[in-house]
Amino acid sequence: MKRALATIAIVTAASGAAAQSGFETGYNTYGMPGMVDMPNALVLPDAELGFSLTQFEGTLRITGAFQILPRVTGSFRYARIEDIRGAETLFDRSFSLHYQILDERDGRPALALGINDLFGTGVYSGEYLVATKHLLLRLRATGGIGWGRLGERNGFSNPLGVLNDAFDTRPGRDFGVGGEAEFEQIFRGDAAFFGGVEFQASDRLSFAVEYSSDEYSQEVGPSFDYNSPWNYGLTYKVREDLSLTASYLYGSTVGVSLTFAANPKRPPNTVGLEPAPYPVTPRASVDAEALGWTLPDNGNAAIAQVRDVMEADGIALHAFRLVGDTVRVEIENQRYRTTAQAVGRTARILTASMPPAVDTFVIVPVVLGIRTADVTIRRDDMEELAYDLDNTWSSYARARFDASTTRLAPLGEIYPRFNYNISPYLTPSFFDPDDPARFDVGVELNASVEPVSGVLFEGAVRQRIEGTLDESTRVSNSVLPKVRSNTNIFQRNADTFMTYLTGTYFFKPAEDFYGRVTVGYFETQYGGISTEVLWKPVGSDLALGLEANYVKQRAFEQGFGFQDYEIATGHASLYYLFENGFETKVDVGRYLAGDWGATFTLQRTFKNGWKVGAFATFTDVPFDEFGEGSFDKGLMVTIPIDWVRGTPTTNEFNYILRPILRDGGAKVNIRNRLYELVTDNHRPAMRDDWGRFWK
Repeated sequence: MKRALATIAIVTAASGAAAQSGFETGYNTYGMPGMVDMPNALVLPDAELGFSLTQFEGTLRITGAFQILPRVTGSFRYARIEDIRGAETLFDRSFSLHYQILDERDGRPALALGINDLFGTGVYSGEYLVATKHLLLRLRATGGIGWGRLGERNGFSNPLGVLNDAFDTRPGRDFGVGGEAEFEQIFRGDAAFFGGVEFQASDRLSFAVEYSSDEYSQEVGPSFDYNSPWNYGLTYKVREDLSLTASYLYGSTVGVSLTFAANPKRPPNTVGLEPAPYPVTPRASVDAEALGWTLPDNGNAAIAQVRDVMEADGIALHAFRLVGDTVRVEIENQRYRTTAQAVGRTARILTASMPPAVDTFVIVPVVLGIRTADVTIRRDDMEELAYDLDNTWSSYARARFDASTTRLAPLGEIYPRFNYNISPYLTPSFFDPDDPARFDVGVELNASVEPVSGVLFEGAVRQRIEGTLDESTRVSNSVLPKVRSNTNIFQRNADTFMTYLTGTYFFKPAEDFYGRVTVGYFETQYGGISTEVLWKPVGSDLALGLEANYVKQRAFEQGFGFQDYEIATGHASLYYLFENGFETKVDVGRYLAGDWGATFTLQRTFKNGWKVGAFATFTDVPFDEFGEGSFDKGLMVTIPIDWVRGTPTTNEFNYILRPILRDGGAKVNIRNRLYELVTDNHRPAMRDDWGRFWK
């Protein structure tokens, strides 16, 4: 052993349910399901999300993996490889896909197909077909065949050559600026076998031995010795979400891996810590006189009592009207992640506070003055289903969802209103070749004023306290207008800066239409005027939007000044919500650099509010003009704060991870876009969340 190789992998992912045998799926050094360095045919628990950091001599890998579907695992990997091919340090970005063709049964193994580095430089390019079978309760074996990088050790002629001679030769890869798919390479050229066994000695301790078909031919050199195809791994589970692995790799290197697990479907704190909901009260128990409905004040005292009870439950009463046997209430959900829970709690309160003659509740969720839907619930259904075993489905089936066309005058004490908040902020930045991880921390003051319903003024100022974002001095080499590639100049030109300052007017031009006009400083780099119209029927999974913006680039100091660059941008958007939690969006239009094209977004939303998605933008800018990465793309994650702390809140953490930030396909960031405001209050979203109606 020339010198030790240290591998440290920190994987934030769900440890997930064990296989039927009780043997959990592990991660390999590539941050994917596998043994030590090789893949196996297993998959992670559905929705598992992981981030890994791997460091060994000459190489740093950062990987994010996600179990997209029960059979499909995807990952994004960033690597820094020193002295590769005897040249200078390479900073590499790559994607992997792993598809389980067959799950394991008594008479057959699990079978999976995988592709590494379909986009990018091809350093990690390789494909595999692999099978895994549990031989005993705690013993499983894996065998597979690999191509590309995984076909180096004792390679042989490609067996797929019997289908077509083209499979016999693997063409070279001219990756150019990276980011392009190389379909003509996959499953081409020589192939090689790999395999191994894994043994779980106890609930905490497991071992793995594998024969690798990867010779690390590109890394072998000053910092890496390849002496043997055999790898050995030992994993100790410190606790449910923390594992430590020691490995001996390629006859020359020692590795250490640390794995931390967090499952979106398994919150770190006990959920449901909110106060119990108000009990459903049979109307026979309601005394209208005691509630104040018979006083000669037109019910004002009774309405004030309803408002106070709802406010204590985290729901603001925006407007109220009682006519005959129907009460109509407009509410603002200030506490609960799902609108369905706020509607359910409102209906409970109304059973105890409305006169016995009231038969029908019309509950209207309102967001920033926008009336989004009329949810009609019969009082008799509330009383009948309160303790029914199937009350979730039954209450949803009996509820009615309609477009909100009635506009009530807000209660007198609602407007004007003012809110402010002072909180810390963290701004991370990844994948800078000079420093793969940078950050800024500081304090943000944000405030908002709503003088009347539908009008919002808001702004925020940040004070940077510490960080390294201002240390980036890399000069943009973009041939396009520098609409995003000068971000580091913005970051190093001000410690105190205005992040946004806008005025917005929300309105409903027609029954199924919503409108928005925003003027001001939208974000740290752009300001101007933005208009938007959205067509979104209350019961439809489909929505269409149209947005037009005229923007100017802000001064680098991020005060009130502007630079000379200005442009008109805009997009037509299509949204579609699938019943399985998947949502797709297509934006077609003009981007900040003047390029025309489309952005495709796919996102999966889980019952607990987690959202994970990916997007890619293709415009009329040629890949070589776009620069490194070829086109704009990235991953998105949303983590609801109530999942973290266990108590109800509407707050959430959002982050977009881009491999590289260039100028092509860039969009202006505007707060309070209409689809995000209204869709959670419509029938499809409430259908998915109706399980919280009775909570």
